[in-house]
Amino acid sequence: MNKATAAVKGERVAVICGVPFDIDNCPVRDVMDNIGGKWNSLMILSLADGPLRFSQLRRLIPDISQRMLTQTLRDLQRDGYLNRTVYPTQPPSVEYSLTDLGHSFLPVLKVFVDWSLENHDAIRKARTAFDAPA
Repeated sequence: MNKATAAVKGERVAVICGVPFDIDNCPVRDVMDNIGGKWNSLMILSLADGPLRFSQLRRLIPDISQRMLTQTLRDLQRDGYLNRTVYPTQPPSVEYSLTDLGHSFLPVLKVFVDWSLENHDAIRKARTAFDAPA
């Protein structure tokens, strides 16, 4: 029995673009889970033009809390999308920049940004129509 058939019979297999993956070991789910949050993508896009300090990132994304900004930066650093550089000044200065992996993800994000801009009105209209009383 192949994995696509196993998925039909109730095993923990996801078929994504015709390729079966064990749900607990699916690379697509793993990457999407970690990059799909609203802050992660905005953070990568904010660093596209070069390194920034924590306070600069906070000003660029004013609706993010300090705690969430700290956690998002750690998550992105853990996954290899950005570097954290500490400079020995008084007080210490910290700067964040994209790694090669982070830069390689920018074209994907930019396509998504363009698609969002082109389709946002249609999505808002669909939501309004769906939410309207019957």
